[in-house]
Amino acid sequence: MFKKEIRVIGWDDAPFVKGKKQLVTLAGVIFRGGNYIDGLLSTKVEYDGLDATEKIIDSLNRSRHKDQLKIVMTDGISFAGFNLVDIKEVFEKTSLPVIVIQRKKPDIKKFVDAMKIFDDFDKRRDIVRRAGKIYKFGKTFFQKAGLTRKDAEEIISLTTTHSAVPEPIRVAHLIATGLSGESHGRA
Repeated sequence: MFKKEIRVIGWDDAPFVKGKKQLVTLAGVIFRGGNYIDGLLSTKVEYDGLDATEKIIDSLNRSRHKDQLKIVMTDGISFAGFNLVDIKEVFEKTSLPVIVIQRKKPDIKKFVDAMKIFDDFDKRRDIVRRAGKIYKFGKTFFQKAGLTRKDAEEIISLTTTHSAVPEPIRVAHLIATGLSGESHGRA
């Protein structure tokens, strides 16, 4: 049983131009349960790079909020094109369990096939595999690292208050897309 106001950080990326080398902002929104924003973090990652894992870990470990955080949520495992987050590494290096939220069930084969253009394809494929099994809960799909399926479902339930996705992800999406001028998209 988790506290109603469990501290969760949700991460999403700002809009970017496909195919153009650039730095893309990631917004991390710290929530108490599904009701109150407690803080914001941000970092920048390379388009199609492989630095999202490192940048998220560094942001979390340097944050003054770290001691209160209990869960990390990400909007998928891919930011800024194919900049993948290794959720097991995030858990191992922060001691914070990770829940990956997806609105639709991803087509893993299609996703992996699309990464064959990269010289470091094997490493990227391994990150996808390490993310593990995809579960369905309510209207969302999720993956997890560092906690049980039952605990992940309880946290998703606690933080899903205003839409089909947990508030930390919904608001991270709104803030991240708002950085380009105006928030948009499904949140």
